[in-house]
Amino acid sequence: LPLVESGPGFVQPGGPLRLSCAASGFTFDHHAIGWFRQCPGKEREGVSEISPIVGSTYYTDSVKGRFTISSDNAKNTVYLQMNNLEPEDMAVYYCAATLGQPSRWYDERAYDYWGQGTQVTVSS
Repeated sequence: LPLVESGPGFVQPGGPLRLSCAASGFTFDHHAIGWFRQCPGKEREGVSEISPIVGSTYYTDSVKGRFTISSDNAKNTVYLQMNNLEPEDMAVYYCAATLGQPSRWYDERAYDYWGQGTQVTVSS
């Protein structure tokens, strides 16, 4: 797989967790990297995206102020730092990549490469 996520992770409500997404076979330089998640019984949703091309980051409203996306180009890795996790954040998290910057970063159809997904469990 071209993208490999860390994990799985288990954390209590209010706790932090950092996910990583490592690429192989290509570099992030010209790719936008997105994080998506899928909760049981729900559609996959865009969580965050980082675009080295335009130098921007994007977040869905429910994670703003709690999640931070960053990249380490030397390691070809993107991170999602998740703080103050809530039970509603429990999901399978996926990272995805696409060449260039999609017009709608939250649209999974815009991405060409996907990781295998990693389970994040938030429970006391």
